[in-house]
Amino acid sequence: MMNIAYLSLGSNIGNRFDYLRKSVQLLNDSEGIQVVQVSSVYETDPVGYVDQAAFLNIVVELETLITPHELLKKCNEIEAELGRTREIRWGPRTVDLDILLYNEENMKTKDLIIPHPRMMERGFVLVPLVELNPDLVEPLTKLSLLELAQVQKEGVHIWKTFDGVDAFVHFDA
Repeated sequence: MMNIAYLSLGSNIGNRFDYLRKSVQLLNDSEGIQVVQVSSVYETDPVGYVDQAAFLNIVVELETLITPHELLKKCNEIEAELGRTREIRWGPRTVDLDILLYNEENMKTKDLIIPHPRMMERGFVLVPLVELNPDLVEPLTKLSLLELAQVQKEGVHIWKTFDGVDAFVHFDA
């Protein structure tokens, strides 16, 4: 069965844009995953641990045949391949991949919560997410994500726009 998932990607170390581009390419090259859409790139203020550089953030829409836990494993593999280390909670990182939504599923396990538990309070997630699909609602509360994004957009600035996934995946900057 084909599933629809949305992932948030962020980077604030080194060539931030290149880490996002490589992450999208690695996702798209993974068996059972096809990148359908990629949002524009947004530069955003850090949240949580604020003594660090600004982030570049995107959201990608995937069609996938793999389970949520297999997708989490693939996200962790990509992070590791691109040099992600976990030293400070919400600290600087080469790249961070978070599963936001997986179909309309509601799941809570030791290592995975869907929908993402802090998604609705993060403009850097909501703004690019509703760019891809303005009709999305949060599966548990049924709140409009577009309405939430309009309230949470402070500190989120457009950095680069794209005409679609091919422009992003194959972009040679």
